[in-house]
Amino acid sequence: MDKRTLIPRTIIDVEGKLAYNEGFQAWNTIRLKKELFNEFPELKEKRSKFSYKMIYFRTYEELEKVIKKLKKSEIMPVLMWLFKED
Repeated sequence: MDKRTLIPRTIIDVEGKLAYNEGFQAWNTIRLKKELFNEFPELKEKRSKFSYKMIYFRTYEELEKVIKKLKKSEIMPVLMWLFKED
């Protein structure tokens, strides 16, 4: 299966909620905001398949090594933070 990176035209800064899934008994659903659909209209294609890759680095040094490699490629990573709300 070939993968093609989706590239935004502008900076996207949005916040959203995670949704709890009873079947999995976990907070496993990320709801995408309208701003992301505006920037990536491909995500509205119902017959297309999409995937994601998430990497969590334990140190900034590990992250810096990967960023140096990414600078040589055309792929721009998406930064995501997870929060527990009170």
